[in-house]
Amino acid sequence: MKEQDCINYKRIAEAIDYIKANFKQQPNLDEVAEKVHLSSFHFQRLFTEWAGTSPKKFLQYISVQHAKKLLKGEHEVTLFDTAHETGFSGASRLHDLFINIEGMTPFEYKNGGMDLSINYSFSGSPFGNLIVASTSKGICHMAFEDNEEKAIRDLELRFPNASFQFKLDLIQQNALSIFQNDWSELSEIKLHLKGTDFQLKVWEALLKIPMGGLSTYGSIAGKIGKPTASRAVGTAIGSNPVAFLIPCHRVIQSTGIFGGYMWGNTRKTAMIGWEGVKANVDI
Repeated sequence: MKEQDCINYKRIAEAIDYIKANFKQQPNLDEVAEKVHLSSFHFQRLFTEWAGTSPKKFLQYISVQHAKKLLKGEHEVTLFDTAHETGFSGASRLHDLFINIEGMTPFEYKNGGMDLSINYSFSGSPFGNLIVASTSKGICHMAFEDNEEKAIRDLELRFPNASFQFKLDLIQQNALSIFQNDWSELSEIKLHLKGTDFQLKVWEALLKIPMGGLSTYGSIAGKIGKPTASRAVGTAIGSNPVAFLIPCHRVIQSTGIFGGYMWGNTRKTAMIGWEGVKANVDI
């Protein structure tokens, strides 16, 4: 990611943090722009370029009150059915259509990636810098991290017995294309993941949450046939090794509060809003 892009992302993130902290006061455009040291005109233009919509509409979508309204109903439900009813099934089914999980063999899992050859590279995204790593079978790791040395250490800890090569391969390029505006040429994305059977089931369930939609921990537990295992589901979600592609950021608390995120609450909020815009949610 270019240095200016990083600066712009940090400004947008700071703006989101300010809005969240002062939501009840409904700060206007001028107030938010002042907090990120930009003119109102420049801030409006920058935000629209980054998110594809105006700050007002973006902030309406990411607000906790909007999430609460969408999740109200007779049952603890995801927005899966709502997504189809609103007519954006094409973009919303992106993960169902293009991302598939293949679990590592018991030998690979138990031996920390022994005999695995892993390529890794660094890239920018709308949500900050990230490391992406792949085996011959698919993406095995993706994480937001500005410190490249720390990113490599974390990858090596996940696969202590694997061999590593700094290389951007086609598998990684296909995965990173999900951040592009045009998805018409998006190739199928394969994931090659190290996890228990329970974790794999949870991660597979996350892939079924449509882009622009939200779910709850209890709903995910129900979908994998473990309705009383919300806490265990939360732990599995927190162990997600592949940021964004496995959309753990789409899981929020049943109260409508967005809750925590391994790579930062502000980033989670930004993702939810960005995806809502991309899925053409009418707000």
